[in-house]
Amino acid sequence: MKRIVFLDYVRVFACFLVMVVHASENFYGAAGSTDMAGPQSFLSNEADRLWVAVYDGFSRMAVPLFMIVSAFLLAPMKEEQSMWQFYRQRFLRIIPPFFIFMILYSTLPMLWGQMDSETSFTDLSRILLNFPSQAGHFWFMYPLISLYLFIPIISPWLKKATAKEERFFIGLFMLSTCMPYLNRWCGEVWGQCFWNEYHMLWYFSGFLGYLVMAHYIRVHLTWNRSQRLTTGVILMVIGAVWTIYSFYVQAIPGEVLSTPVIEIGWAFCTINCVLLTAGTFLIFTCIDRPSKLVTDMSKLSYGMYLMHIFWLGLWVTVFKHTLALPTVAAIPCIAVSTFICCYVTTKIISLIPGSKWIIG
Repeated sequence: MKRIVFLDYVRVFACFLVMVVHASENFYGAAGSTDMAGPQSFLSNEADRLWVAVYDGFSRMAVPLFMIVSAFLLAPMKEEQSMWQFYRQRFLRIIPPFFIFMILYSTLPMLWGQMDSETSFTDLSRILLNFPSQAGHFWFMYPLISLYLFIPIISPWLKKATAKEERFFIGLFMLSTCMPYLNRWCGEVWGQCFWNEYHMLWYFSGFLGYLVMAHYIRVHLTWNRSQRLTTGVILMVIGAVWTIYSFYVQAIPGEVLSTPVIEIGWAFCTINCVLLTAGTFLIFTCIDRPSKLVTDMSKLSYGMYLMHIFWLGLWVTVFKHTLALPTVAAIPCIAVSTFICCYVTTKIISLIPGSKWIIG
């Protein structure tokens, strides 16, 4: 398959943003140097409040961008491909490395005292059920797998759907992304209640909406470069300001806060995150100049994502604790250093025969 130049840039950008998110989490919700944000958050001062909101808020498009890239490339599946051939091809690429790194995250942290043997055994025994306790970033793999499982099912509709029909679906999806705010302000809506979570728009919600959006952009969107760039910038700015402000206005320094409450606008399927993601993706579609370095990073991005928490803790210790840099500098330094180390490490592993089973 011929490489689509701008998708390599999107993939590398999204990979870096994931590391920005996790670097930021060490300044408001992490109990340890490599922990994800927990159920409660605490910001020490106004600087943490501002720069966590800016860096982390802007970076919340990372996961949806990955979903859009996958959908852009894979949906609908090829005519000559059966459902089982599609599953075999996709899962042979992602499952072996995923499984290997789940074992690594369940064992290696014992070497530096971050995990005891009891926790390691528990994590190993639950590998088929969920991600390890030290690999919170692996939550992403499950909705990604779900999207792969659904692509053969939705492909026949995508092949024959008109632009208007897809816009109808996307419209309902975007309406569903308003529901976190409706629930906050109005309580349960559209059939929600304590015994029923399957509301009226349930089947139009979630990452499936990004899949249809990706197909619509690839097949039906006929805007020229200027239109895509202008619209993209407008949507990105609106989405970014909304996403950043939604955290900032609630994250009061010196108070223990509920993470789900202050992160309401950071959920990946909220309307502001959709605007931010769609706008950024449209901007990237304007790139047509290939880069060997970006292409190489793109090919290695899966392995970089899988391993980055191992490196992140080291650089949190260096920049947050040892050097005690101000937050405005510490977060990007942690993210950039982690990104470089992951690239170099993954590049070295890629030179080993059979490395695809380790890093994809």
